[in-house]
Amino acid sequence: MARRPIGTSGDTTPILEVRDLDVHYGRAHALQGVSLTLPAGVLAVVGRNGMGKTTLCNAITGLVPARGSVKLAGDEILGLAPNRITAKGIGYVPQGRRVWPSLSVDEHLRLASRGANRGAWTVDRVYKTFPRLAERKGNGGAQLSGGEQQMLAIARALLLNPALLVMDEPTEGLAPVIVDQVAQMLSALAHEGEVSVLLIEQNLGVALDVADNIAVMVNGRIARTMPANELAADHELQQRLLGVKSAGDDEVDEAPDAAKPDAADAPRVFTVRRAGDDTMPGSPASSVAPPQTVRAFNRWNSGDPGADPGEFAIGAAGDDADARSSTPAPASAMPAASMPMTGSAGSVAYVAGTFDTKGRELLFIRGCLEHMGLRTVTVDLSTSGKPSSANVGPNEVARHHPKGAHAVFTGDRGASVEAMSIAFERFVTTRRDLGGIISAGGSGGTALATPAMRRLPIGVPKMMVSTVASGDVKPYVGPSDICMMYSVTDVSGINRISERVLANAAHALGGMILNAARDGAPSRSKPAIGLTMFGVTTPCVQAVTHRLEDRWDCLTFHATGTGGQSLEKLVDSGLISAVIDITTTEVADELVGGVFSAGPERFDSIIRTRVPYIGSCGALDMVNFHALDTVPPQFRGRTLYKHNANVTLMRTTPEECRAIGEWIAAKLNRMEGPVRFLIPEGGVSLLDVPGKPFWLPEADRALFSAIERNFRPTTQRRLVKLPYDINDAAFVDALVAQFAEIEPRGDHPSSRPTRAGRP
Repeated sequence: MARRPIGTSGDTTPILEVRDLDVHYGRAHALQGVSLTLPAGVLAVVGRNGMGKTTLCNAITGLVPARGSVKLAGDEILGLAPNRITAKGIGYVPQGRRVWPSLSVDEHLRLASRGANRGAWTVDRVYKTFPRLAERKGNGGAQLSGGEQQMLAIARALLLNPALLVMDEPTEGLAPVIVDQVAQMLSALAHEGEVSVLLIEQNLGVALDVADNIAVMVNGRIARTMPANELAADHELQQRLLGVKSAGDDEVDEAPDAAKPDAADAPRVFTVRRAGDDTMPGSPASSVAPPQTVRAFNRWNSGDPGADPGEFAIGAAGDDADARSSTPAPASAMPAASMPMTGSAGSVAYVAGTFDTKGRELLFIRGCLEHMGLRTVTVDLSTSGKPSSANVGPNEVARHHPKGAHAVFTGDRGASVEAMSIAFERFVTTRRDLGGIISAGGSGGTALATPAMRRLPIGVPKMMVSTVASGDVKPYVGPSDICMMYSVTDVSGINRISERVLANAAHALGGMILNAARDGAPSRSKPAIGLTMFGVTTPCVQAVTHRLEDRWDCLTFHATGTGGQSLEKLVDSGLISAVIDITTTEVADELVGGVFSAGPERFDSIIRTRVPYIGSCGALDMVNFHALDTVPPQFRGRTLYKHNANVTLMRTTPEECRAIGEWIAAKLNRMEGPVRFLIPEGGVSLLDVPGKPFWLPEADRALFSAIERNFRPTTQRRLVKLPYDINDAAFVDALVAQFAEIEPRGDHPSSRPTRAGRP
């Protein structure tokens, strides 16, 4: 599509002319002297979250009061009622689609076509242009996917036969393939010349593909307007103005912007105060913190209401924006709106939960995160069927269930919640922009959100505010690095306690995301290796670590169930390049019934990833229980050893050892990467040597024979028998020598950053 640089069009009267437009929300100056001109074609307005783009849309369409001038084809429309502005020839596609959940597609379109301006756009033409809507014409708005809802919102506006289409974030929350389809449709509309488009778009790649010209909005002002092809060719300028990269640069998947303030929610968003004020973000005045005298910043002017738009400063100290003083303030002292807005992949804060019951609390969290300068995506996990205010609605999440959305909305609350949890777990793995995730709720909401959090790689920030966080959180956290924060009061409304707890949680997550964005990839140059240890295998593990730590970042895991799970979680996350699994005792607990089982999935990450693996039989002579009086009655007559006041060990029998050996061999046979499994014939722990309480040669022979009999060697997979006990120096030498044979070389997965959705 040919570009039309501003000021060179043959049209004498521009389709849209905005001059000196000002909008206030109370004392907050949202738009500050905005001026722009659209002769014809497509003008895109881009900018970081909270810069005033949606407010600009609302002012043009009459949804918020404004001062200045807005002319449509030369006619002044500022001050007219929204319906009169629509009749003049402006069609509005609002952010969030705003389709009616109870009306069918056809009812939406028939309603929009009544009393509309006469023109080329009819319901029949809409169905020809959007075949998918024709297929779904009998479906209600709540039954449509995000992409289908966006098609319906655009079609609804086109039926007004407008001269100007104002579109606020049309690609928000859509899958990449649907984003491409929307961009192609917008290009076709503009190319046909029937309608001009003012496009508000966070996705810079879409804006560059579709628009003739780009206006960059910063702090409520138009900082710069330029031809789209000029901005597309200048990647440094993109980074300096916006802090983002266009599509194609390092596979960035631009995230949808968070919901901007409209007339209804403006007071909630724009009464945010800076650190030190007497209110929390988005809340009414309270006595949580004593008031302090602070400079009256607002979220757009970054504390400098007199700044010239040509000299705006965005980003932290060190960005090449023009300096305002010879001594810039440190980042920690900067107002939140001046903090860097991360724009690359993995920088978006996801706020997830049941918006039908926890919407107020979740939106409060979103407000806190946006106040920090973070982009947000809200995700609704409700199963009630109520209309959703989130960026990503329940239907969009439910589509990720293996059996489709119909498997989620069954009418049975318990089954629906469980199915939604499965869908959400799969949903998060598709989000390449996910920089961190936060949720809040009771036991049900916690069980709904945390499986998806556990699915994410270690290191991706995860925060769960929960009413059950003061008890046993192992079922929710598992082997992951989820931060659980006790809500103190129920997650029900905003009060002086909940606003402090929720704000602390939001700011903790925001700090983690911002810190990760500043730090980038891990700084360690050494690849990571995982080792498993128990008290009775400590000498062996420490000796191996000492031999390898010059070349490897040695991560030791206590084999207490969660330790083994954490090791395997890091392997799946790509953060560990090799494993020396000396202590496989968790298998004994899994098969016999101890308290330190890592579950039946033990070793499965090694199978999946094929990382180099050294294994052994460490501490398979024992099953673990808590204090002596907790040992189950059926085991009271067995050989027991009081390790300490809280841990009791039980010697495994020959029959149990035989079953353990067969189980381990079956797992080893499924490993296709380089594998060495070492058998210490002299004993498997400090207690399993002559003269010690667990020395039972017949049990060890049963274990070793079962492994050897069932093990299937290959060129990659070998079994090594040694006449030493596991803590003997000669056994350590053998471990290190065998590892040297399979040690990975060159590019190590653990030295590369991982993406959130790619375990």
